[in-house]
Amino acid sequence: MAGRTRTELRVPPVVFNKAHAVGAARWVRDLPELVAGLEREWSIAVGSPYQDATEAFVAEATLRDGSPAVLKLLVPRDGDAAQHEITVLRLTDGAGCVRLLRADPARGALLLERLGRSLRELGLPIGRRHEILCSAASRVWRPAPDCGLPTGAEKGRWLADFVMMTWEELDRPCSERVIDHALACAERRIAAHDDERAVLVHGDVHQWNALEALQGFKLVDPDGLLAEAEYDLGILMREDPAELLGGDPRERARWLARRCGLDATAIWEWGVVERVSTGLLATRIGLQPAGSQMLAVAERVAE
Repeated sequence: MAGRTRTELRVPPVVFNKAHAVGAARWVRDLPELVAGLEREWSIAVGSPYQDATEAFVAEATLRDGSPAVLKLLVPRDGDAAQHEITVLRLTDGAGCVRLLRADPARGALLLERLGRSLRELGLPIGRRHEILCSAASRVWRPAPDCGLPTGAEKGRWLADFVMMTWEELDRPCSERVIDHALACAERRIAAHDDERAVLVHGDVHQWNALEALQGFKLVDPDGLLAEAEYDLGILMREDPAELLGGDPRERARWLARRCGLDATAIWEWGVVERVSTGLLATRIGLQPAGSQMLAVAERVAE
């Protein structure tokens, strides 16, 4: 195993490029050795990588007893992304999120249960998808004080800073009215944060991150926050922008609020912030038409 090259590991191009973009070229070069070391230490056999991965090297694995699993090695980057993901998976212990079998935060290594197809692959109607995602997300929400995860207020401040910086960096691809609206929503959600009410949230609930389990669906790739539960549903307000252009965008927030017994205004405001920040990010990396569609919705709702 130690003699495998990057080509034999078939590192996905997006992962390869992202690693180089964040200064982790050495991580790519050392990946065969890292995989081989984990095979020995964890008594696993690593098989084919998943070529749709974007943030990590993810591959099929088999345990010593023949059980299927997945090995995930996160691309090193600033912050504590690996530790945050591990914290969420340990706290949920297989409820709502994929089950964590082993972890090494220092190496960004996670051994996970193997799940089935993503919700995206099934092509279900949007209403059914929302039902599934709400059900999975609500299983994650629980008190988790002093677990070391960032708060919703911290995430709100980070998003506000990102929106302003990226808007200027891209030479203002949307109107100033859109930016002012997003920043105002972020300020209100930051002010509304309450440590006593905050719960564990996944932080990136969408159809690519929901996989078939033995019963229902489980979420993968959690960002991990201590925030109001409405944050997770704000992600659903961000997704499927083309569908929002065809009707009343606020109806989705009202439906999600009724479905989960939460506040429609908080869901709406997180959705505004996430839509603008993600629309700008997608524009920066050339992910179209998603970026332009998100910013078009943002223009409409800021009027």
